[in-house]
Amino acid sequence: MIEHWLTGTASLFLALQPSSIWMPRAGSLHSPAIDSLMRISLLTLTAAGILAQIILLAGLFLPRERRPRFSPVWRWVASAVFAVCMVWMTVVAENLWSTIRLRHAAPNAVQVEVTGVQFEWYFRYPGTDGTYGATRADLVDAAGGNPLGVDPADPHGHDDMVSSILVLPVDKQAEILLRAQDVVHGFFIPGMRVMQNATPGMSSQIRLTPTRTGDYAIVCSQLCGLGHYRMHAVLRVVSARDYAAWIAQQQASSKEN
Repeated sequence: MIEHWLTGTASLFLALQPSSIWMPRAGSLHSPAIDSLMRISLLTLTAAGILAQIILLAGLFLPRERRPRFSPVWRWVASAVFAVCMVWMTVVAENLWSTIRLRHAAPNAVQVEVTGVQFEWYFRYPGTDGTYGATRADLVDAAGGNPLGVDPADPHGHDDMVSSILVLPVDKQAEILLRAQDVVHGFFIPGMRVMQNATPGMSSQIRLTPTRTGDYAIVCSQLCGLGHYRMHAVLRVVSARDYAAWIAQQQASSKEN
């Protein structure tokens, strides 16, 4: 029982603090809504837990004639209130999730393909034609400069740019296509409040709009092997001008190679 009270106290303390105290700096458009929902969830569950413990203590230590008695009506009311809270949080969470993953991207969204492989993240941009080149598993050769196995016979792949860091412009939506070459990897950017699995043999999409410039950690949230601890990268959010300059630099490097 003591651990329940300690857990409730810690949850209440965290819920009452600004999110910047116990979470990385928020840098995406949907971050405030997620932080708010997390705070409400903590407060609701903490309040329910504390109430349950108070009723339990009263039943254990108060004389029988002084113990609280709840009629069936009050039990139904309490259950209904708790159910409404849970349903409301579920609906809000599903709406946030659809914003990140299910809704259509903006027409001018930045396109990036993210591939997880033990134990690296690779970020591919489609180039001026806006189309990714085809890839083949038998062409994967990280040591030879083709870690994703881009098919040289596909003209769409000639202008593709592969980077070890993810660079995005601020205040512009990005559509990220997730893939994996070997095992399941968890693409997680705590500062963007985004997490989605990258699964071999299939692709998934997430969308985010960075709102603050700076560097954000990218980690793998799945235990993907012995080198899991070093599978991390950097998201660099820059101004539109700096992003255009970086893309031009990457295109020049691709032509040289």
